[in-house]
Amino acid sequence: MFTGLVEEVGRLVAADGDELGARLDIAAGVVREGLAIGDSVAVDGVCLTVVALSDAGFAVECVAETLRRTALGDRRPGDALNLERALRADARLGGHIVQGHVDGTGVVADVTPEGDGTLVRVDAPPELMRYVVEKGSVALDGVSLTVAARDAGGLVIALIPHTLEATTLGAAAPGRRMNVEVDLVAKYVEALAAPYRA
Repeated sequence: MFTGLVEEVGRLVAADGDELGARLDIAAGVVREGLAIGDSVAVDGVCLTVVALSDAGFAVECVAETLRRTALGDRRPGDALNLERALRADARLGGHIVQGHVDGTGVVADVTPEGDGTLVRVDAPPELMRYVVEKGSVALDGVSLTVAARDAGGLVIALIPHTLEATTLGAAAPGRRMNVEVDLVAKYVEALAAPYRA
């Protein structure tokens, strides 16, 4: 489990494989500290298992399902990645409950500076938008965010200067595909209520 509070922006060093599976080698400093093989790390919001360690970072593996459901297959060597180690039981939950189980992807449609911050619109499919509510939580590329506005076609987030500087979202540009994890509670409510709707 994660909080959506990015600890470090790392770099993709190498990506070996194809759409059926890939190994990603990632350069990291802060997140590398204390990691062991088998640990979970959120990479752009995707929960992945550490399979190798080096002085410069770590490696993870992605199976076909991960590459189909997320935007990790779009990332190329040199690209920046949001990184977060798994939440410790004695730590503060400063963002929201993020599993790292990406529900799908959205596409940046518009980026508009507003004062010291930036408004970013992300278009997302109806099967994701059904779980998104104004002032609710969403994770985009692993960043815990509050939904500023939404409509049937997508959502708007208001990024503060810290988020723009400390995550990859400061470089968001129209056309970029982003990993979307909707609020876990909404999915459980729908599943639990389903037998009673008929």
